[in-house]
Amino acid sequence: MGISILLLSVLAALIGYLFLRLRRNLQYWKNLGIPCDDPHPILGSLRGIHTTRSFPEVWLQYYSKYRGTGPFAGFYWFLRPAVFILEPFLVKHILIKEFNKFTDRGFFNNPEDDPLSGQLFLLDGHRWKSMRNKLSSTFTSGKMKFMFPTVVKVSDEFVDVFGDMAKKSSVVEVRELLARFTTDVIGTCAFGIECSSLKDPEAEFRVMGRKALTDLRHNMLGLTLLNSFPKFARSIHMKQTPEHIEKFFMRIVKETVSYREENNIRRNDFMDQLIDLKNNRLMKSETGESMSLTIEEIAAQAFVFFNAGFETSSTTMGFALYELAQSQDIQDRLRKECNEVLAKNNGELTYENLKEMGYLCQVISETLRLWTVLPVLNRECLEDFVVPGYPNYVIKKGMPVIIPAGAMHRDEKFYPDPDRFNPDNFTPERVKNRDSVEWLPFGDGPRNCIGMRFGEMQARIGLAKLITNFKFSVCDQTTIPIKYDIKSFLIASASGIYLKAERV
Repeated sequence: MGISILLLSVLAALIGYLFLRLRRNLQYWKNLGIPCDDPHPILGSLRGIHTTRSFPEVWLQYYSKYRGTGPFAGFYWFLRPAVFILEPFLVKHILIKEFNKFTDRGFFNNPEDDPLSGQLFLLDGHRWKSMRNKLSSTFTSGKMKFMFPTVVKVSDEFVDVFGDMAKKSSVVEVRELLARFTTDVIGTCAFGIECSSLKDPEAEFRVMGRKALTDLRHNMLGLTLLNSFPKFARSIHMKQTPEHIEKFFMRIVKETVSYREENNIRRNDFMDQLIDLKNNRLMKSETGESMSLTIEEIAAQAFVFFNAGFETSSTTMGFALYELAQSQDIQDRLRKECNEVLAKNNGELTYENLKEMGYLCQVISETLRLWTVLPVLNRECLEDFVVPGYPNYVIKKGMPVIIPAGAMHRDEKFYPDPDRFNPDNFTPERVKNRDSVEWLPFGDGPRNCIGMRFGEMQARIGLAKLITNFKFSVCDQTTIPIKYDIKSFLIASASGIYLKAERV
């Protein structure tokens, strides 16, 4: 009996300690007198996420409530006190000027137990720096030029499939069709596989692509543990990738690598670059470190290229068409530019003449401003940082940092009439006079999106092909204004994007 009472006492003391520590954590900003919402006991400042609020709405609402109150507001990333950035000068310090103090994202990753989490986006510290160095040569303009014909070939098939859909019904749900197009592009460039999701919406790659974005390994309590205590979660060998997703992508990568090596096949694509890194064990970095990759590291990088590449580009194109359908004058101007540039080269789209489509670039940039696919940038502070000019505002070591890029893109201080779609926001003159951190769809600084060139190229090709072949307009099924999908971590329409499409 004595031992039982002792064990119960120890357990009660432990629970009491954890409760007091949690309570102290959740009063952190209140005690400092820094503006902050009262946190949810499990979700922190993410109250209502996945149930009543979408991620974009969380950032927009918080930014609107606290902007002008200081350089940052208090925030709770699940159970961790975090900072919610409100001023561009501080964004610049974090992403560029003081980058060495904010190199990490602070997300859970566990490559030893969960190989697909060893991707560039999630890695921190030396592992991130080493992987970024290894992959830096895979997204050069020269490599983009090699992959350009492959993307154009898939886009031609896409136009045919889109035309067949428009024949059957003038009202087309464009979001899913665009996702099938980018799935085939990424599947071909990253894995060298003809995915055929354009012809078959239930093709294996398309199905697994959807599941990779929606299926979760853990419930909300598990996600809270992973995000609140990532180091502890790693120490107890937790994984975040669902088992069926891991098995599928590991199998595909191993089969692709083996087939190419055994048959001496080269396609000048992303997978070739990764295989070269795997096999060139003699290549060293400037620090003498081996530049080679393991098969697990190849799978992780191919996985993030696939996930990030197909969803972000298809979402951007979908929202671009949504805005163009509501602004016929902008759509006509864009179509005129595309046709004039193509006419110089007998109607053929080339790597060189795509660069001449300046207004197309403006349309995509404005779409990314208004509909920022990844509406928030995450960082973690590596050492205490006092905000310049604000001695009472200190970002403590280990704190998550939230940069609400999508919300800042809709601030009238930076963009007049910010909720209006206006590609003239990105004329060369305005871009030149704007601070780079006021437009952050790809981040900024040394940890910006490594696949930015490929994403932009894919979106430009897809839009150029569509706008020269079809006219888009709104219909009774077009949702205006857009309702956000509360289940998505990215910006997405809850009910798809339905538009009227006619051949031109």
